[in-house]
Amino acid sequence: MAIGTNSPPFQIWVRLVRSYRRISDAVEAALKAEGLPPLEWYDVLLELERHRTPLRARDLEQRLLLAQYNLSRLLDRLESRGLIEREPDPDDGRSRLIRASEAGLAMRRQMWPIYRRTIESMIGQSLPAAEAEQLVNLLAPIAAAVEPEKET
Repeated sequence: MAIGTNSPPFQIWVRLVRSYRRISDAVEAALKAEGLPPLEWYDVLLELERHRTPLRARDLEQRLLLAQYNLSRLLDRLESRGLIEREPDPDDGRSRLIRASEAGLAMRRQMWPIYRRTIESMIGQSLPAAEAEQLVNLLAPIAAAVEPEKET
């Protein structure tokens, strides 16, 4: 099937990308206004907290919501602020395992209300609850089709 600029798949793509950019810019601005670090920091800290055991950088990168073109520099910044800890990987001498520190978990918890409030104002107030649930269900097959396989 050829996709033209007026086709539904292309229009979905355009709306998703534009919405993502505007919402992420708004979240970044809200975090900055509160003197908090960027959204990419939250993304890393959340994934480390969710996983509960230390991760290698390559495994962390696969789980992140935001594109990380230079994850190693980001991890260096987080480590220098005491928000993550890195330790040698006993199974691979070339790798290091990463975990969120207590300070990192506290920072993520501090960032969440600002993140949540911005998402609620930009998405939650735009759609009634039933339509939001319907959109979640409509996007699920797309998300499943493009989701990389994750090791647990």
